[in-house]
Amino acid sequence: MNNHETHGNNPKISAKKETATRAKQKPTSKQRVSTDPRKQLGDFGERVAADFLLHLGYRIIDRNWRRRGGELDIIAIDRDALVFVEVRTRSTRTFGTAEESVDWRKQRQVRKMASCYLHERPAEDTIYRDIRFDVITVYVDRNPFRVRDLYHLKHAF
Repeated sequence: MNNHETHGNNPKISAKKETATRAKQKPTSKQRVSTDPRKQLGDFGERVAADFLLHLGYRIIDRNWRRRGGELDIIAIDRDALVFVEVRTRSTRTFGTAEESVDWRKQRQVRKMASCYLHERPAEDTIYRDIRFDVITVYVDRNPFRVRDLYHLKHAF
């Protein structure tokens, strides 16, 4: 026998391999539920905003569209306009309002992502009379989440 130890039957090594294998696997949809309170707050606000737009007659064509440069929260159609909606959710105004958080940097990022989105769409799907950027701000009470105020700013930028 050589001087190298084999680890095939060592339970500690096998458990480490199994844990490493599980860590590499993609999470299922049930595992994707975030425990981060900020993420939960944001997800709640986006669901409220989407429901609000549906109630107004918008047709939502995409949510949380992600690419390397960022994310578009909601992409919807309002009559003959393609609408890119940035959603901001806050439980407090301590660090400024939700509206103030959509600064020129965020506006530039949303515009850039909208441009990427339009470039990826087939030509027949990209004919709209208007392209619009809206902001929906949702103010909530925590524990449990409950909507306090919702503002929809059309043509925000």
